[in-house]
Amino acid sequence: MAVTTNWPPMKTKDENVFSKELGERIASARKAQHRTQQEVAGHLGIAQATVAHYEAGRMRIPTFYLPALAEILGLTVDELLGQNVKSGKRGPTPKLLKQLERISQLPRIKQQVVMEMLDGFLAKTGH
Repeated sequence: MAVTTNWPPMKTKDENVFSKELGERIASARKAQHRTQQEVAGHLGIAQATVAHYEAGRMRIPTFYLPALAEILGLTVDELLGQNVKSGKRGPTPKLLKQLERISQLPRIKQQVVMEMLDGFLAKTGH
């Protein structure tokens, strides 16, 4: 029995463009996290060369890797796929949000110490 969908199948050209753009997002996010292809490959249990092929858009990424890959790169699956990307606005990264949540669990006095450190850092950077 054939599976029907509500969307048309991607044509080869569209698939190639999608794979290339996805690969670029992966490479960009990996570099922003200061991770190597080898580290990402190790987390996924695949070869480093496979990650290189994904990033170059030469190979399609199996969908079952997307949740783990997104987590490794500090993104949501939607962000990884290029969905819900806010243009022009910057916000906290998922990693920063997790850190803020951890800080909020600290006793108030330790939260104040962290805030003072952040204030000092931001003052030095002019922000």
